[in-house]
Amino acid sequence: MRFILKVLVLILASTAPSALASYSLFNPEQAEALKPELRKLFGPQSGSFRYDKRMMEAAEIAANRAGASSSQSCWRYVKTALLRAQIIDSYPKTRFAKEAGVELQSQFGFRKLNVSDPYKAPPGSVLVYGGAGAGHVELRSKEGFVSDFVSAKPSPRPLIGVYVKPRS
Repeated sequence: MRFILKVLVLILASTAPSALASYSLFNPEQAEALKPELRKLFGPQSGSFRYDKRMMEAAEIAANRAGASSSQSCWRYVKTALLRAQIIDSYPKTRFAKEAGVELQSQFGFRKLNVSDPYKAPPGSVLVYGGAGAGHVELRSKEGFVSDFVSAKPSPRPLIGVYVKPRS
């Protein structure tokens, strides 16, 4: 549970690689420190970071919903976290996770990055995978990956793309 919170709140943290920082929603002028009651949920190092309010909300949403293992609802969980955190303004309509990138680009203003290694994806990015079946989608954090469950490792499926939402 703590890991999920850390994952999603660090999504837009100022520790994102500088070359990709301009593509992030993170705004240092609006970022704020965590309240003491949230620090225990976000981990021992959380006091040294400032967080985007929307990502704190997304983290809480995901943490409350995520399970210990996949429920095969990754795209639904990511959609809900993005919507409730007001990163997107309407619920995505695509059914399969492997279709997420196209919709995020065409309908929600996300940009595809030239990144082929999931470990090099910036915190706050959405990783979309293909393969058999519906595919997989997850959010990248500084320490791992989160969707309907939390993992320290990315999906083994073939990576379709890494997507970020530019600042408005």
